[in-house]
Amino acid sequence: MSDAGISKKFSEMLKETTLTYAFGLGGLFAGFMVASQLGIFRLSPWAMALYPALISAKGVGSGLLSGRLSTGLHLGTVYPRFFGNTKIFYKLIEALIVLTLATSVTICAISLVFGQLFWGITLAHFPGILSVVVATMGLGLLLSFVTIKVAFVSFEKGLDPDVVVYPVMSTIADIFITLCYVAVLNLFFVGALGQWFIGIACLIPVFLVLYILSKNLHEVEFTKTLKESVVTMLLVAFMVNVTGTVLNGISHFVEDRVEIYTVYPALIGMIGNVGSVVGSTATTKLALGLLAPSFSSMKRHAKNIFSAWTASIIMFVVLAVLSVSIHGLFSLSSFQSLILVLLVANVLAVASITVLSYAVSILTFKRGLDPDNFVIPVESSFADSVTSFALLVALLLIG
Repeated sequence: MSDAGISKKFSEMLKETTLTYAFGLGGLFAGFMVASQLGIFRLSPWAMALYPALISAKGVGSGLLSGRLSTGLHLGTVYPRFFGNTKIFYKLIEALIVLTLATSVTICAISLVFGQLFWGITLAHFPGILSVVVATMGLGLLLSFVTIKVAFVSFEKGLDPDVVVYPVMSTIADIFITLCYVAVLNLFFVGALGQWFIGIACLIPVFLVLYILSKNLHEVEFTKTLKESVVTMLLVAFMVNVTGTVLNGISHFVEDRVEIYTVYPALIGMIGNVGSVVGSTATTKLALGLLAPSFSSMKRHAKNIFSAWTASIIMFVVLAVLSVSIHGLFSLSSFQSLILVLLVANVLAVASITVLSYAVSILTFKRGLDPDNFVIPVESSFADSVTSFALLVALLLIG
């Protein structure tokens, strides 16, 4: 059992967390792709609204996987290797594949309701939305192998997987899923040939899920993960559509301010990272008996919370500098305008997501559930919505 991250000083936690968050700067690349492809995103009323939904949904999968791997590695129920691992490890991977397809379909179903109310779409848009989402999320499953490798390497190097894995992988996932989504959108709008390729890409995860279900319906570990994740899946599917609706509102408000689009994926990723560090370290401490499952014990978790928050503020400043610089817009006034918006959004979003992550950790633990099936999936989807709301409020306040 590793004691990494359990008894470190604040300065050590801040250093490790800041270095980990630095990977989040890569989210600017995802935002830059969106800013450079605004023409494609404006070809349909649902294209922009679904973007944060896909980022969030992929974050849920990565969060479930990284959270379960981190705790499993600490407890010894998962070994740091691909082959010859435990049954728990392999059933986790199979459950993740099923949940990814189920979440994709659920997101699309709920998006139809949101879309008709807020986005201006009709029932005729549903087949296109379903094929684009399933194909994009199916491609995104390839990142699971990278997540597993990062968890194993960080554990073997003496780092804390609770601090390292999700923040690193959330950024990589944002970039990869954005690439997949932009590619799928371009294929979709190219015409019949592109849509034919998308249809084939959709069939692969469907057949894979049918095979997995046929041999695992009576496997306790597999069905436990699915059952405990169903409520989370429904909540996530609802929240990501809220996020998409808010992003649509932001896009109408900021119009062509490319520095906002560029920084957006990195912002929601960074707030998700704060929630993951707070929540994942709490679940590990709960499992090890080092933290009591009560709100009053939050003070014993203060070092983790404030190191995660401080690191996020540092990264927000860096993001502001890079975002305006990438587009050749850097000046004192443009930097001040953007950093004020980002810092206000940071305070609003981090305070909310910290309380949420900690609350989910202790409430699920007290009810005898596995917190790793809930904490990061719930906080990551809420983080995207909370950050989007916070950004919109900050833009309305500051301009």
